[in-house]
Amino acid sequence: MQQSRPFALACLVLAMALWGSSFIALKLAFAEWPAMWVIFARMAIGSLIFLAAWRWRGRMDYQAGDWKYLVGLAVCEPCLYFVCESFALQYTSAAQAGMITALLPLLMAVGAFLLLHERIARNTWAGFALAVLGALWLSLAGEPDQHAPQPLLGNFFELLAMVCATGYTLLLKHLSARYSPFILTAMQAFIGSVFFLPLAAVGSGVPPAPSGQGLFALVYLGSVVTVGAYGLYNFGVSRLPASQATGFINLIPVFTLVFAWLLLGERLNGQQLLAAGLVFAGVALSQWRSATPAPAGVLD
Repeated sequence: MQQSRPFALACLVLAMALWGSSFIALKLAFAEWPAMWVIFARMAIGSLIFLAAWRWRGRMDYQAGDWKYLVGLAVCEPCLYFVCESFALQYTSAAQAGMITALLPLLMAVGAFLLLHERIARNTWAGFALAVLGALWLSLAGEPDQHAPQPLLGNFFELLAMVCATGYTLLLKHLSARYSPFILTAMQAFIGSVFFLPLAAVGSGVPPAPSGQGLFALVYLGSVVTVGAYGLYNFGVSRLPASQATGFINLIPVFTLVFAWLLLGERLNGQQLLAAGLVFAGVALSQWRSATPAPAGVLD
């Protein structure tokens, strides 16, 4: 466990970077396709990749009753998570949604304490507090977003998305002892494809043909983000206590701002740079260990 910890931490950081880049790709894809079709396309592309690589699927030790945890995992994320987040971004700004996203580690820490019986060290709580403060400051320091017609409603949907993400990570931690990250990530893609296809077809009809840029965004979302980011995150959660792994979620808004600056020409102001540093410091503090952490429990 101790030998794999640095690699697991690196996987989580890379997963957060890929998820941060996904907002840029989503912005390009949503400009050409309805939201439900974009989500279906990324799930379908991911499913094809997993089918092509099925021989490397890894362990799958099914036990009686696991079906309800496996279905619950996929229902939480991608199904309900993406539905809630799509509604959220229609009613609130990305900055305000980011503030709600920063609450996920705290929700996860409480859930892991109650259901997984994980011990939460003082420095972990302190690190989460710093990271949340930094994420809130990062969001408030950004330029006002004019596309927030009903921010309270949008923020409520984003909070629901974070609740779904909490349930997803708790179930993932429970299942990761018997199923490889490949199996769990593939199952999400398969169920997500089946779930979002009728929603897209009924709600938006036949989508137009995407441009080269739009097609690239869809392929990137389906391969690099859906397969890569979720696979890396699932591996990291399988090697670390769930409450620690979700501390990295606060890196997503930081990476998003960096990619927006590099790829879209947006600039970070002084306050945002300081806030980004505070987020990184909080995540680093939450991962500091002076002794071997207690082993994680299982979901009862």
